[in-house]
Amino acid sequence: MTASGAMASDPSPAEAQTDAELARLRAEAEAAEAEVRLARARADLAAAEAAAARARAAGGAASSGVSPSGGVLSGAAASSAAAGAPVIPSASAPGAPVPSNGSSAPEPPRGGPPATSSPSDVPVTDVSVAGVRVTDEPLTDAPLTDAEVSAVAAGYASDGAALELGVLVNGGPVASAPIRIPLSMTNRHGLVAGATGTGKTRTLQLLAEQLSENGVPVFAADIKGDLSGLAAAGTPSEKLAARTAAIGQDWAPRAFPTEFFALGDDTGSGIPVRATVSGFGPLLLSRVLGLNATQESSLGLVFHYADEKGLALVDLSDLRAVLTFLTSDEGKVELKGIGGLSAATAGVILRELVAFAAQGAETFFGEPELDVRVFLRTDATGAGIVSLLEVPNVAARPELYSTFLMYLLAELYEVLPEVGDVDKPKLVFFFDEAHLLFRDASKAFLAAITQTVRLIRSKGVGVFFVTQTPKDVPGDVLAQLGSRVQHALRAFTPDDAKALRASVRTYPDSGYDLERVLQELGTGEAIVTVMSERGAPTPVAWTRMFAPRASMSPIPAEAMASAVAASSLFATYATPIDPESAREILGARMQAATDAREAAERAEKAAADAAEYAKQKAAIDKANAAAQKKAQQEYERILRSTSAPRSRASAPAPGLDGLLGRGATKSIVTGVIRGIFGTGRRR
Repeated sequence: MTASGAMASDPSPAEAQTDAELARLRAEAEAAEAEVRLARARADLAAAEAAAARARAAGGAASSGVSPSGGVLSGAAASSAAAGAPVIPSASAPGAPVPSNGSSAPEPPRGGPPATSSPSDVPVTDVSVAGVRVTDEPLTDAPLTDAEVSAVAAGYASDGAALELGVLVNGGPVASAPIRIPLSMTNRHGLVAGATGTGKTRTLQLLAEQLSENGVPVFAADIKGDLSGLAAAGTPSEKLAARTAAIGQDWAPRAFPTEFFALGDDTGSGIPVRATVSGFGPLLLSRVLGLNATQESSLGLVFHYADEKGLALVDLSDLRAVLTFLTSDEGKVELKGIGGLSAATAGVILRELVAFAAQGAETFFGEPELDVRVFLRTDATGAGIVSLLEVPNVAARPELYSTFLMYLLAELYEVLPEVGDVDKPKLVFFFDEAHLLFRDASKAFLAAITQTVRLIRSKGVGVFFVTQTPKDVPGDVLAQLGSRVQHALRAFTPDDAKALRASVRTYPDSGYDLERVLQELGTGEAIVTVMSERGAPTPVAWTRMFAPRASMSPIPAEAMASAVAASSLFATYATPIDPESAREILGARMQAATDAREAAERAEKAAADAAEYAKQKAAIDKANAAAQKKAQQEYERILRSTSAPRSRASAPAPGLDGLLGRGATKSIVTGVIRGIFGTGRRR
């Protein structure tokens, strides 16, 4: 072929431009067709949900989910069939008509892979609307049979008030099978678990909202600040509307009465929660100080000594004062008297206290001590008040956070009366980041936790532990938890896989391959089993959780500070007080001892000085007496030597006496002697 012939066979630029334009138009037409199919699917879904809602409201047969063929249709499918609307097939109705193109696929064997389809059966659209699968392909991956779906729906039926968790998922949401917890069973405790980002916090918020709405007060620790949104109404959105409509949730925004608390004196983020050292007790304090078993028992002796001596332990400085006194000279005798406490152990505890206070823990202990009964309040409308403990810096002091929550729970057990089984609990206590409570805990501490959880139910208090995996909770505690909401678990490591298998073994038998399902759960989905109204475990249910009605975003810091300042509790607990306690009592005692010692030392010194003076005076007096005696002797000797004996027959010898006379001679001699010895009296 010639070059000119080859050139003639190539398309001209105009033809190439035309082909490109045709390709573009074809692509636009296909995109428009896909959008039409998607819009039709959305319309069909909305119509089905509307029909389901009408059927439930009317109490008609459509809400029972019975198909014309006698099978069970899931949720919207049943209602749509009754209303004459196109049916969107669900997992419980495999092979049902498809609204957009009428294609269908045979149901695969249960537990096996989906049936293969020919190219003509491949759907054009397979999209997700707000987390709800909307497709032209029949949903054939339903893990439960129709009978099992009916059993699940019957298992979660409730005659009394209940907390609505969500709806059953069986390939798709089954709106006719709601999953709920009977309100009377929430004091049987529970567990909310799951990997990070799977929806645990939203589940906690959902439970708190419904408890408050039913007049049950709630206490929860707000680790990341996300729960503060309970004080503000949620924000509607198209995505939220699509999700709630798909699961049959009648969603409307609402705020809930909320009180904000904070550990210590951070009044900007909450009303201060303080505890006295005596109220905290040696067991909990030993945990936050990291003491071993010997040191823990020794600290218990110190508390016992302080109680016997009437020494109030209000803050850490009081406890330091007691330990300082017992290790001082004045307290050594009393240290021996309490038995079993060595000076070395007391010194170790004292050093740990100083280090603990240096970390900023001093502000957590003191007065006024919070009365935990403030957590059991309702507002004027009868809604339970949600008490949130704001602890954004929990990573810095994890042991203190978890131990403080345990202290609050123990205080509730101490102050509340026995009520037995009640229609609704007096309080539900959410223990977030529960793994921090049990990590490195001593046997005595674990025993105290287990006993508190076991017995506090009779006080009308329910406890929900929130953590990542069930293995974070000891078996003795886990056995007390009647409700389980398990979000997705991850198995990236052999340890994760082992933990996953261990978690699966804690569930009752079900129609699910839980080891697989727990890894496939989407965000906002969970595996649920709870206690029914008759006290029996409900069937395991793959659940798509309802959306919270309050805001899922934290409220601004300014709004929180305003709410704290406006609280009726602020005036009572905001300002710390410093009553007379062990520090002042022992300080006065030690000062008195010091004063007495100094007085004794002064008296002893004065006595010694007086004795020395007396000794020196006695020596001087003795010397003077000796000198006088000697002078007298010398005087007498001179007298003897100057006077001659007289004989009776002879005449007086001539001499000084003869010249001056005897009296004059004596006066002269006496004057000479006195001049020599200085004994003459001055005139």
